[in-house]
Amino acid sequence: MKRSSSVVQLGLLQVRCSPEPAANLKKVLALAERAARRGAQIICTPELFRSQYFCQSENYDNFKLAEPIPGPTTGAFQKLARKQKVVIIASIFEKRAAGVYHNSAAIIDADGTLLGIYRKMHIPDDPLYYEKFYFTPGDLGFRAWKTKHGKIGVLICWDQWYPEGARLTALQGADILFYPTAIGWHPREKARLGSDQHNAWELIQRSHAVANGCYVAVTNRIGLEKPVGGPGLEFWGQSFVAGTSGQILARASADEEELLVAPVDLGQVDVTRTHWPFLRDRRIDAYGDLTKRLIE
Repeated sequence: MKRSSSVVQLGLLQVRCSPEPAANLKKVLALAERAARRGAQIICTPELFRSQYFCQSENYDNFKLAEPIPGPTTGAFQKLARKQKVVIIASIFEKRAAGVYHNSAAIIDADGTLLGIYRKMHIPDDPLYYEKFYFTPGDLGFRAWKTKHGKIGVLICWDQWYPEGARLTALQGADILFYPTAIGWHPREKARLGSDQHNAWELIQRSHAVANGCYVAVTNRIGLEKPVGGPGLEFWGQSFVAGTSGQILARASADEEELLVAPVDLGQVDVTRTHWPFLRDRRIDAYGDLTKRLIE
């Protein structure tokens, strides 16, 4: 059966990350090759996949994990993109300059062109998620890119909780919002809070799909990581693709490395936005106070 020209195959790479950056890159490149052979046209890595999640502590040695963009990781993925004619979203710990580092994603088109960079805008600071120590907040804003296989937006992990970022990206015409992610449980909290935490994480992102009439694709890692000892973090996997009405189209497991390939029909974005015209009915004249911290 001939595939509709508006149908695009998404490939989400859910992996377990080791302490060895070179091994992690080799694994994810191989999985991306497999995704392309299975028909994936837009491929997304998890957040900061080249290492274990080092933000569990504040350690200056971890800045050695960073690299420039362009750099070794972007070069490897550009080569793969050219070979397989696929779009790739690659998460990178970016060294922009001495003392200025970002949690970034490189957007690579199907001809190997580096289309641009998204730098994580919302930076958390929670127990075992000490990202403010490492990452300068993004200064490139929310963006969408026209690629060979569709117009996409990219945000990163903690950005997931903010409807403003999803909205501003969708308003630039993004049909798919990608979220490279590294999120999990504090093992001691899992029994009491785990289900509610995971449900909230999935629900907020499915709501972005509903509110904007677009697809949402989320790639997480798996495994228990203890780079600084203690109980560590147990990453919950469950990478997923949500449809334009928020429905789950595909979901990976909670504890297995997995290549999730899912078709999405970009034509459905127009259908959904026409029948549920939330963008039409927005009262843009009434939202000025959104730029305030609080309304007092």
